[in-house]
Amino acid sequence: MPDKFTINYIELPLVDHAKTKEFYESVFGWKFQDWGPEYMCFQEAGIDIGFGKGPTPAASSTGVLVVVQTADLEKAESRIKEFGCEVVTEVFEFPGGRRFHFADPNGNVLAVWTPTES
Repeated sequence: MPDKFTINYIELPLVDHAKTKEFYESVFGWKFQDWGPEYMCFQEAGIDIGFGKGPTPAASSTGVLVVVQTADLEKAESRIKEFGCEVVTEVFEFPGGRRFHFADPNGNVLAVWTPTES
């Protein structure tokens, strides 16, 4: 019988430690654990996510897309824009929901979505 594999951690490149921490704490309310000046993680988002000094930020067109769920898509988009981050894909609808993509302070592209009523 093969081993059971589960995803329990996502790691993204880190360019600016302080700005990244401030952004995710301010916009999403997540608290970070620092592991030195080049690594940090948070564990309150449904899956543990770490940020470490890396060569290239992740982008949805070339790799993994981290998707954050929210009840208020417009509020999330507004907060992200207020923080100065770029919305790279405007809100669009798909069966069961709506979402947009944004670039975090490191250039990592993530998405925020909200379910729609059936």
